[in-house]
Amino acid sequence: MRTFTFMLLWLCCTASFAQQAVLSGKAQAGGEALSSVSITLLDTPLGQKTDSAGRYQFLQLPVGTYRVQASAVGFRKLTKTIMLKEEGNFTLDFDLSNLQNDLNEVVVTGTLKAVKRLESPVPVEVYTPAFFRKNPTPSIFEALQNVNGVRPQLNCNICNTGDIHINGLEGPYTMILIDGMPIVSSLSSVYGLSGIPNSLVEQIEIVKGPASSLYGSEAVGGLINIITKKPQNAPLFSADVFATSYQELNADLGFKFRAGKSADVLTGLNYFKYGNPVDHNHDNFTDVTLQDRISLFQKWSFKRAKNRILTLGGRYVYEDRWGGEMQWNKSYRGGDQVYGESIFTNRWELIGNYQLPVEEKIFFAFSYNEHDQDSRYGNTSYIAEQKIGFGQLTWDKSIGRHDLLFGAALRYTFYDDNTPATTGMNQAISKNTWLPGVFVQDEITLAAQHKFLAGFRYDYNSVHGNIFTPRMAYKWSINENNVLRLNAGTGFRVVNIFTEDHAALTGAREVRVNGELKPEKTYNVNLNFLRKMYAGNGNFFGVEASAFYTYFNNRIIGDFDSNPNEIIYDNLDGHAVSKGFSANIDLSFNNGLKFIIGGTYQDVATYEHGIKKQQILTEKFSGTWAVSYKINPLHLSIDYTGNLYSPMRLPLLSDTDPRREYSKTWSIQNIQLTFAGFKQLELYGGVKNLLNWTPNRGNPFIIARANDPFDKNLEVDNPYNLSFDPTYVYGPNQNIRGFFGIRYTIK
Repeated sequence: MRTFTFMLLWLCCTASFAQQAVLSGKAQAGGEALSSVSITLLDTPLGQKTDSAGRYQFLQLPVGTYRVQASAVGFRKLTKTIMLKEEGNFTLDFDLSNLQNDLNEVVVTGTLKAVKRLESPVPVEVYTPAFFRKNPTPSIFEALQNVNGVRPQLNCNICNTGDIHINGLEGPYTMILIDGMPIVSSLSSVYGLSGIPNSLVEQIEIVKGPASSLYGSEAVGGLINIITKKPQNAPLFSADVFATSYQELNADLGFKFRAGKSADVLTGLNYFKYGNPVDHNHDNFTDVTLQDRISLFQKWSFKRAKNRILTLGGRYVYEDRWGGEMQWNKSYRGGDQVYGESIFTNRWELIGNYQLPVEEKIFFAFSYNEHDQDSRYGNTSYIAEQKIGFGQLTWDKSIGRHDLLFGAALRYTFYDDNTPATTGMNQAISKNTWLPGVFVQDEITLAAQHKFLAGFRYDYNSVHGNIFTPRMAYKWSINENNVLRLNAGTGFRVVNIFTEDHAALTGAREVRVNGELKPEKTYNVNLNFLRKMYAGNGNFFGVEASAFYTYFNNRIIGDFDSNPNEIIYDNLDGHAVSKGFSANIDLSFNNGLKFIIGGTYQDVATYEHGIKKQQILTEKFSGTWAVSYKINPLHLSIDYTGNLYSPMRLPLLSDTDPRREYSKTWSIQNIQLTFAGFKQLELYGGVKNLLNWTPNRGNPFIIARANDPFDKNLEVDNPYNLSFDPTYVYGPNQNIRGFFGIRYTIK
């Protein structure tokens, strides 16, 4: 009846030449135009879809008040009211950025199959390139500093290599994947996360907590899966180049082309250069490692019958990095005249995924990488070679309420170096290690809102023998915006002494291993709650909270305290626990203001002979934030990002060491302005480390005995009775600096 009345009024008004108006506008999300958005005048028969530029227009509208609704696939509906008081042109734009239904994001990491995030029984955090562009960095390793509960940890004050901590657990407990393949070995976690062209990243998925039942060894603390773009969906050309006042230069280039009728090819190139030695703390050592890195990535996607999958990808990385005394050059490499730490890295990788030509969903995925490292730490050499081959066959099968996944995997690892870890230490190490395994997973739909997952994996390690890792998960979808998940399971990590701590290779400490090291085993439980609330006016509030607990047997510990000249590795005679609570809050307003705030409280400690000891270099509390504001009329956006860390225990040499035993609370904060007023072009710039914080603050020095790096004169001018040691590091040494960049994209 209401529609009929409106049509009658419409005809009458038109016939009598009543006042008429034009209503037009644009639909967009994230600064990009949205085509095919349905624009409807509610309570009327009028409606249309936006064009390729995201624009719509209604002509000859009678004056009056209208309720206009925008709706599109993947977004929630947005309704606005506008009053057309008189004849003329009126504008009503729709920004659907806050209404993107990220519960429908497709994730693969939690269950090894593509599912909507809402449907996954395993909580998976998803981060897109737009999130990392709020604080541009030259590597994914550094970009992760803005992810709650994830911290890039520098382990060497001079060469600036490090690892990724998830919920306080150190780098060897984190598995790094590229397109689901364990391509980044533990030897090269920091190198593997450097040189991946950011322009080729589709999204990064993070699972916190053990995932060994699906992924095997190393996935004890969690895993990070870097998913690259599908060649057919990538821009035709993209470039992102920025430089800093430190004279750093980073360039990301990407382009795609069609190879014949059946293949799309995506190519990416990353180049990073930093060649300006600085010594702001006046200890005659470089504050920041100098680097020259190039990485080339290419991915092929082939068209096959019935849309079956066939993809191939490869990457090559070369890096030359050094740090040391300011007067060092390559002629001093490996000598004992001028101290320097110089690392040459050559690495290549191959990954692929092939769907078998059968009716069932059967996939064969494979990867292979070779890593050669030639390093000098003063006059100590570290020459290492690693080769890893991996193959995995999976069968995805649904039977009634059971969503089954069967798999068989084989990993081959070759490793050799020139250190005592492989030549004389009392532990079982083989140059050739085989790790075959089988796994099964059953996701059962108990009811419309309840799912239960049971998984089991069996591996046979050629050094350590049989390894079993079961797990379970339960998901209760209270409604479409509220989800409760409970996960529990076990994990394992095989022994590999060279990955335990970079400090084993640097400075004056010697490595000692007590007894034969055993594989670590963990027991884990995680409770996760997700709630999202949408308002009809476009405002949004979301919160995700998790409580976690991990219990360790055979925890491998590096003892820095018993002897200041040694690092003593042994299995813990007791147990270790990592427990805590984490929460993320996402708050968006229709005026362009957005908050992403995260906080994690964690207690990571060892328990031996009745004594509790906090893990070194592990904070109790950490926080991250990203505050963004878009000024649409000016095509300008402002991003204020930062992190905050509570005190952590630091590696002192002795009781006489005058450096702080615990760090103070510290924070790195950044601000960025982005102008998107040009077609296909973005300009951005800002300031990093606004507070000008470095670890030097409050310390008499950072590097012990920087004036005597080869310990030739320990009896001279040594009031604290220390030896040379650069392992006292917990945060970046870069001061406040400006940056400016350009992004150019042809779609």
